[in-house]
Amino acid sequence: MTTALPDSALRTVLTALMLAIFLGALDQTIVAVSLPAISTDFNDVGLLAWVISGYLVAMTVAVPIYGKLGDLYGRRRMILTGTAVFTLASVACALAQNMEQLVLARVLQGVGAGGMVSVSQAIIGDYVPPRERGRYQGYFSSMYALASVAGPVLGGWLTAYLSWHWVFWINLPLGLVALWALHRAMAGLPVTRRQAQVDYLGALLMVLGLGSLLLAISLVGHGQDWRSLPVVGLFAGAGVGLSLLLVHERRFPEPLLPLGLLRNRVAVLCWCAIFFASFQSISLTMLMPLRYQAITGASADSAALHLLPLAMGLPLGAFTGGRLTTRTGRYKPQILAGALLMPLAILGMAFSAPQSTWPSALFMLLAGVAGGLQFPTSLVGTQSAVARQDIGVATSTTNLFRSLGGAMGVAIVSTLLLALLQRGGIALQDDPLLGSLSGSPVDAQAQQQLLEVFRQVLLGSAAVALLALAAAVALPDRQLRGH
Repeated sequence: MTTALPDSALRTVLTALMLAIFLGALDQTIVAVSLPAISTDFNDVGLLAWVISGYLVAMTVAVPIYGKLGDLYGRRRMILTGTAVFTLASVACALAQNMEQLVLARVLQGVGAGGMVSVSQAIIGDYVPPRERGRYQGYFSSMYALASVAGPVLGGWLTAYLSWHWVFWINLPLGLVALWALHRAMAGLPVTRRQAQVDYLGALLMVLGLGSLLLAISLVGHGQDWRSLPVVGLFAGAGVGLSLLLVHERRFPEPLLPLGLLRNRVAVLCWCAIFFASFQSISLTMLMPLRYQAITGASADSAALHLLPLAMGLPLGAFTGGRLTTRTGRYKPQILAGALLMPLAILGMAFSAPQSTWPSALFMLLAGVAGGLQFPTSLVGTQSAVARQDIGVATSTTNLFRSLGGAMGVAIVSTLLLALLQRGGIALQDDPLLGSLSGSPVDAQAQQQLLEVFRQVLLGSAAVALLALAAAVALPDRQLRGH
């Protein structure tokens, strides 16, 4: 059962939640363009990649923890806590005096953002009937898309005309406004509280297991060899942590991750769909500007603008998918359409030259639409398939798979790109996520060689997208509850 709210109250809550979602998503993109300035200021490149990775890893690990605490103690308290932690950590980032302090503050920022993103979506599950959720989750997906466009532009402007510190200072007024809006919007909402035992050991094991896994994936994505000692050690730590977590969760009366959800066929298949949709969307965000810049010799600014069709397609697909879900009361057709369109769009990218502006932009737009069709509808399908008391943890697990998909997509695609470039004798800067191709000749033969390398990577990505199609085909086609 959901708790009905008047339309005016629901709109107020939705506006406040969209601000929180935007703020958390913005910091995934706004910092990237300021990394060269940060590196120059601190004269340190060793930890530079962790300015981004630390935030993403912390946010991913915090998401399921906030979800369970929201189920136990109420979502209002959790989202206000997450927003406050995020805002205070942003101030710490702006005041950082060295790279170590900045990375630590970014980790705390990610912990706060995990609460803002996860709890916002669970709140919609509390107050909106399943059949209506697609429309609202589509609004949330549009905030991700807006942040992906606004982040680099705003970050570049602040860094160029003020300093990189203002990339974090801007979160102080935005965070305070979000706190005020959330407090005001949710002040009169009913709060469900129940006595329960908090699974602190489960939280610790989850941090150990997922944190080690994501750190290992991030290391590989930044150019580390799979067989290197740090990567092997982190994967071993992940295996131990996750194994102990499964043993512990079977025995604990209030588990952080109810293993019964893993027997829910609809939820598991929706998680697979959103995992691979994120895998493709995030890896394309990394891969396509690099491809455009390497083959055409364009500037970094022009390469970033090359992502606009993808960013435009995401909200378009999310809005369309959400509307269709609300109108038809079904979520499988939208997920299936997105899963079918994604490999076709990636194949189109593989066989169109980046110099061909319109075909390339069209396939990027279609890839964005494909991802947008799957993101909100997969979440709605998951929420509809679980009991009301598990909506929070089911929502946070959905976000967990979304983050894992993005992290693994970047790691696997960048590793494949590195291997193919090295086999072809083409030099790449130390970090494929921060640098661009360098030292390559610009003659026709080199361009053809680079085009073939990126084509092979895209063909591999299209093959991975077929796994999402298999999950979508196997997904049961059920009617959503509510009007």
